[in-house]
Amino acid sequence: MKKPTLAILALIATPALAAEPVTVYRDPSCGCCSLWAEYMEDRGYDVEIVDDTNVARRAMAAGVPEQGLSCHHSKIGGYEVHGHVPEEVIARLLTERPAITGLILPGMPQNSPGMAREKYGTLKVYSYGPEGIEVFSNE
Repeated sequence: MKKPTLAILALIATPALAAEPVTVYRDPSCGCCSLWAEYMEDRGYDVEIVDDTNVARRAMAAGVPEQGLSCHHSKIGGYEVHGHVPEEVIARLLTERPAITGLILPGMPQNSPGMAREKYGTLKVYSYGPEGIEVFSNE
């Protein structure tokens, strides 16, 4: 009797464990964007890379302010994620589901995922949306 119950539970739990799709828009000549995509894949995300020679225009159309620009722009779980945002911050975003447009990690910090093998030190990630811009994570 336990085997059918476990099989049913496995079927019910599977969608919750499915990889979250991530679309990464990056300049085709940018290597660190590909490294960030690999970093996300290594953490269980289903990543699609789309070459885009004008990532800044795409990001600004999604509401990213000019001073927050970085080298790649992603769409994850209905949110806009701009720059080398660490996965643990994205996981928090997807768990909490705040009423924001997305996250920004401005520039290309040398200690961020995709720029370094692993995040080290402190990175300040901002949320943005209709209510403005504020610090989402400082870790």
